[in-house]
Amino acid sequence: MHVRVARRLWLLLDAIRFEHSVFALPFAYVGMLLAARGLPQWWQVIWITAAMVCARTMAMAANRLIDRHLDRMNPRTAQRHLPTGRLSAREMALLGVAGLVGFVYSAAQLNDLCLQLTPLAIVVLIGYSYTKRFTWASHFVLGFADAMAPAGGWLAVRGQFDTPMLVLTAAVGLWIAGFDVIYAIQDIEFDRQMKLHSVPVRFGVPAALHLSSLTHLLTLLLLVSVGEMLSLGLLYWVGLAVAAGLLAYEHAIISPRDLTRLGVAFFNVNGYIAIIVFVFTLGALYQ
Repeated sequence: MHVRVARRLWLLLDAIRFEHSVFALPFAYVGMLLAARGLPQWWQVIWITAAMVCARTMAMAANRLIDRHLDRMNPRTAQRHLPTGRLSAREMALLGVAGLVGFVYSAAQLNDLCLQLTPLAIVVLIGYSYTKRFTWASHFVLGFADAMAPAGGWLAVRGQFDTPMLVLTAAVGLWIAGFDVIYAIQDIEFDRQMKLHSVPVRFGVPAALHLSSLTHLLTLLLLVSVGEMLSLGLLYWVGLAVAAGLLAYEHAIISPRDLTRLGVAFFNVNGYIAIIVFVFTLGALYQ
């Protein structure tokens, strides 16, 4: 019995790509660290982590449910857990509800503002999955959804909005939107067939890559502004330089004529960027 439950849980976590929490969680920690100017209290770290993991679990479960019929028709996603029947819609819905409850409860342990903002977060995190049905700007909605991570980390510690937090939030939102534009290129033909919306569908692949480059340039400029506003130390700038190099590499290995390394750009490089910015920010606060 316990083995069967463990296997179902593993399938559920695999279905929502639980390991991809690496994209948002480090920036939640960056927001937390900058707000506290170092490590906050241990209980804040625990509840921030729980809130972020639960929020992403809820969002991904909702996405898999909402898109399951499209996933069944898309050759790239047809082997996912719901289209193949390895998991049921009921199981995925229960996972989503568990994530929602965990998210709200975790936010309530932090402060009143975090709890008050949970309805907005829930609407954005779940509503994002519908946006590609009517707007090519869906990438920026996803960016906003993920940008709530550093904002949440900051608000959990400070309990108020501040200019550096808003700039950091904008930086992360543009970063996420930029690489989601790249990711959407692989589905361009399917999206056209199904009348779904994306930047590549609306403007073409070359324009999409240029827009992605622009959003990532703006990301770096905003992160520079964060460093200047908070007078961060040398290690922050070293980490930012490494992140800039990785972003340049990401765009260098992808062109309209060669998309073979798109997976490397999306999954590997961006995961490294999030972790590097977190580690070097932490180091800068203690150097």
